Amino acid sequence: MLDVRRMQVLRAVVTSGSITAAATNLGYTPSAVSQQVAALERQARTPLLERVGRGIRPTAAGRLLTEHAEIIGKHVAEAELALADLREGRTGHLSIRYFVTAGQALVPPALATLRAEHPGVQVDLKLVEPGPVPEVAQGEADVAICVLPPNPAPVPGVRFIHLLDDPYRLVLPRSHPLASRRVVELSELAEEPWVGNEWPPGQCVQVVLDACSSAGFSPGFVVESENYLCAQGFVAAGLGISLIPLLGVDRRPGVVVRKVRRPEPVRVIYAVVRESVAGQPAVRCLLDALATAAKAVAAGNR
Repeated sequence: MLDVRRMQVLRAVVTSGSITAAATNLGYTPSAVSQQVAALERQARTPLLERVGRGIRPTAAGRLLTEHAEIIGKHVAEAELALADLREGRTGHLSIRYFVTAGQALVPPALATLRAEHPGVQVDLKLVEPGPVPEVAQGEADVAICVLPPNPAPVPGVRFIHLLDDPYRLVLPRSHPLASRRVVELSELAEEPWVGNEWPPGQCVQVVLDACSSAGFSPGFVVESENYLCAQGFVAAGLGISLIPLLGVDRRPGVVVRKVRRPEPVRVIYAVVRESVAGQPAVRCLLDALATAAKAVAAGNR
């Protein structure tokens, strides 16, 4: 295999007209230049330079390698420039996974900031269930917004960044006897008909089930629905009550929203990041913007 560095030395000799001039331009000794050319001739298995009077000129093989060295030099320069752009966050590709309510409150402002500060970065944005940690761990995504248990177990190659604690709220029909209360004890809901709001069940439902278990009961679901908006429609129709994360509360006509306590269910939202990309400028920008959006949401929930 031909040595690219030696080809560049040959090119310097051919373009400057002599080994001595090439040595001066390259900062080498003439002996070192001669050795590099001789080694390249052994690799090429043919002479690359020939003497003409007191000077030298390339053979046909020497001209061929000089032309290719010029092409390679241009490609290397282009690669170095592209690498610098990627390293500085001016270009690149960022794969992001998010779930619906995070998409409503956290992702849009963060993505707008990313686009403003790193317009050359291509973004692959995909809607998934709230817990796609395996996609990040397997390298299929760079960043994912997830609902996870508090203090999740470590995963090799993955970093967890806490964004937001999202408390659940009780959504009641406006005519419900508990609608006049500002805060409702969770245990008071033991005998109520419940409207489910996540299908298939996942981490968000598990938060509710764990809280109800702590209050001494299991909720009796009479209606299953697959999202918070649909669940609130069933509640408005008087078919049951539902616990919905604050980010998912729509406050539509026909329902009231109340706090619950003892305990108050809370889902914990994280940014899950591949360690290998965590230091990239575009990723840092996205994470900072997500943190800023989460702080704004938390401040509005007080």
